[in-house]
Amino acid sequence: MTIRVLAAGDHFVRNDLLAGALRREVAGGLAISELTLPWPVVPFGPVGEVDEASDVEDELIAALRGVEVCVTQMAPLTRRVLDACPDLRLFCVSRGGPVNANLEAATEAGVAVTFAPGRNAVATAEHTMALLLAATRRIPQTHGDLAGGVWRGDYYTYDRVGPELEGSTVGLVGYGAIGRRVARMVEGFGAEVLVYDPYVDVPGQVELDELLRRSRFVSLHARATPETTGMIGAEQLALMPRGSVLVNCARGALLDYDALCDALESGHLFGAGVDVFPEEPIPAGSRLLAAPNLVMTPHLAGASKETAMKAASIVAADVARYARGEPPAHCANPAVTLSARRPSGRA
Repeated sequence: MTIRVLAAGDHFVRNDLLAGALRREVAGGLAISELTLPWPVVPFGPVGEVDEASDVEDELIAALRGVEVCVTQMAPLTRRVLDACPDLRLFCVSRGGPVNANLEAATEAGVAVTFAPGRNAVATAEHTMALLLAATRRIPQTHGDLAGGVWRGDYYTYDRVGPELEGSTVGLVGYGAIGRRVARMVEGFGAEVLVYDPYVDVPGQVELDELLRRSRFVSLHARATPETTGMIGAEQLALMPRGSVLVNCARGALLDYDALCDALESGHLFGAGVDVFPEEPIPAGSRLLAAPNLVMTPHLAGASKETAMKAASIVAADVARYARGEPPAHCANPAVTLSARRPSGRA
């Protein structure tokens, strides 16, 4: 039986990667069509009732006619799309979480939604280390001075140099796949690691306030939930030792960025590195653009060739399970059963 699949890739998780992974994983019987989404050339945003998606509802609806499976990174699975696409049974999101899918509506429609946990864990952990070191050693600022023909010897004065990782304490807020990798990396530098994560059982973990008081470096790796939104604000930053460094490669919602700017401007924090923001792109006039010793990257911590290839392979493997009549390995709405696959339509 032929399964009609739409590869709705973009300029990162490309259609050739998705189609190649599907052909490797699924033993024949595929009819693959393609739709190319504009991300990241065109930023994602809210679409209908979902977040962080490409605004392509009309194009997606047209491309999904008669299609049973969609593999994508940024396509919006909204109630409108679901209502217009009765043949859809499986929607595979090649991201760490399916934030671009309306899970309630998908469950009501009998559409299983899968995702790709851990796809960017290595890339994000490595980027975390890059930001931590860049902020601590003032690499962007000193490079900018040199590129402008200025040799700043005053960067070598005691008050301007930063701390070393070796012998320091690094606090990790969140201890999932990324946090665990960062822990191994900083331990390789000779640092002690503290962990706060109420959702995992980590021997010796501490409460958040204790972690902040004891850590010279703090890195955020929690998911954005109602409980974690705004978890690091002025009060929490004030607990960190003077001259410490904060890194956020997780989600902008975790951190109060006005409070971060205050802490940098006052000198309470030596530096910070951030890859995620409360509003993306950063609006003109934002305080972040003038904050001292702040290293910023445009939400690309997870960007590596390996991330894109892993993402394609993870979702293709779940399509293969679906084709064999097996449950998917990474289903966000397991109440939907796919054991009785139908070639088209929904009961």
